[in-house]
Amino acid sequence: MKRRDLIIAAGAGATLALPARAQAPRILLGQSAAFSGPAAELGKHFKIGADLVFDRVNAKGGVNGKAIELRSLDDGYEPDRCAANTKKLIDEGVLALFGFIGTPTSLAALPLATTAKTPFIAPFTGAQALREPFNRYAFHLRASYYDETAEIVKQLTSIGLRRIAVFHQNDSYGKAGLDGVVRALKPLNLEPASLGTVERNTVEVAGAVKSILAGRPDAIVQISAYKSCAAFIREARKAGFGGTFYNVSFVGTAALAKELGAEARGVVVSQVMPFPYAPMSAVASEYLAAGRSSSGNKFEPNYTGIEGFVAAKVMAEALKRGSASAEALIGAMESLRDYNVGGFYVDFGPSKHTGSKYVNLTILTADGHVRS
Repeated sequence: MKRRDLIIAAGAGATLALPARAQAPRILLGQSAAFSGPAAELGKHFKIGADLVFDRVNAKGGVNGKAIELRSLDDGYEPDRCAANTKKLIDEGVLALFGFIGTPTSLAALPLATTAKTPFIAPFTGAQALREPFNRYAFHLRASYYDETAEIVKQLTSIGLRRIAVFHQNDSYGKAGLDGVVRALKPLNLEPASLGTVERNTVEVAGAVKSILAGRPDAIVQISAYKSCAAFIREARKAGFGGTFYNVSFVGTAALAKELGAEARGVVVSQVMPFPYAPMSAVASEYLAAGRSSSGNKFEPNYTGIEGFVAAKVMAEALKRGSASAEALIGAMESLRDYNVGGFYVDFGPSKHTGSKYVNLTILTADGHVRS
């Protein structure tokens, strides 16, 4: 068979294949995220948002003729599984690790990435333990939990609410959020009115409800995943709590609203990304158009999805500037000074690997909508 005929046959769906060495060049990125279990909506929607960008870049010829491939593995939001996935991805030769979901999982992955000198870009977490001490291989797109909890405490105390309780996951993520609340309260000579914990990937909240309500709080800040936060809200309401619930962005706004239904009314969530439900910014308009053209009526815009979209746009721009090696990619990320992602700005540099401090508070409605 002539080469021309072989190419035509392959394009028509023939089973004949070229040797592996003749496959199209690619840029391989690796992701470990929750695609199963109680945090699965977070991994799912982040990847959907990222793929909207990578698919479009690839349709236009990729980056310098190379297609971007995001290889995603499920860790169920468990650190041990994430560590195993990270080792596997590094062994498979990924250029960078991208879009890991969660604090305990990212804490398990980052030391492996550092040892392998593999860039660790845009993890879906705001934990300070991943940002301090400075790590030249880690790049954080989003604001920190310190930023989010400071905004929450500022809002609560500005309206005279000073008895603030904290419901948190009993792990590094929950501790990061709790530390942020304590840090924000300290200059006001305040401390949490009461505390309650829940184990990761469970919804056993009865003990936490009892201990927190014993402190007679005006408001409760929640630092956990959407299923346990929803379970706590329902049980606290049943027990007579009439105050306000505040959540940080990791909760997954759309997932929490869906889990709560009409009981979502009045729940506040801090956000670190542009409003994704209407074209109020250029990047939101681009995200909505890309999603609808890709998925039609099945597309469900949400904050987790737009974070994946923004992260992938930043990743794609960095790859255009330097994808020949891990060191080239680090330099490219550090060259993104005050970079405009459609009205959302990120600013990196050689000694600055946190791109944004943007935080905005939103409120959920009984019909599942989000008001900014």
